[in-house]
Amino acid sequence: MDSTSIEKACRFCPRCGKEAEVEEQGRVPFRCTQCEFANFFGPVAAVGGLVTNEQGELLLVRRAREPEKGKWGLPGGFVERNESIEEALSREVLEETNLCVSEASYLTSFPNLYDYAGAVSPVIDLFYLCQVVDQAVIQLADGELDSFLWVKPTQKHLSEMAFPSNRRAIEKWLSGA
Repeated sequence: MDSTSIEKACRFCPRCGKEAEVEEQGRVPFRCTQCEFANFFGPVAAVGGLVTNEQGELLLVRRAREPEKGKWGLPGGFVERNESIEEALSREVLEETNLCVSEASYLTSFPNLYDYAGAVSPVIDLFYLCQVVDQAVIQLADGELDSFLWVKPTQKHLSEMAFPSNRRAIEKWLSGA
């Protein structure tokens, strides 16, 4: 199945039902010519945690499902409705690894495109340096992740990352910026 942007997948106005007219290069990807409704299709927020151990190694987790099944990433995921970024970070790290975030500090953010089941959505990934309560209790989310590594990331690890935004966040962390 070919992937399509979320803008092109939305073919009808959610307010009046008129067929969509998508502006390819405009600032507003969807504007209804009948009722004037506009949808900017702004990015969805997601979080990623850079969890390190006492040896200065970074926790990488391997994806057990699409998109990018079998590739490495950072613990994290989408922010849910009525949830703060910090709450999402703590929840996602806990759900995916069974680790409790005790402290988090903002590192960086990068745009990302998330291709799921053929629909591509814009995402803004926010990355945090995380300290956790007990690193010995890692238990991966069944069906979501299938392996983890504590590593000092090398180019090989970076080349096997599921998402470019994760790679860029790790590169920024490695640079000490």
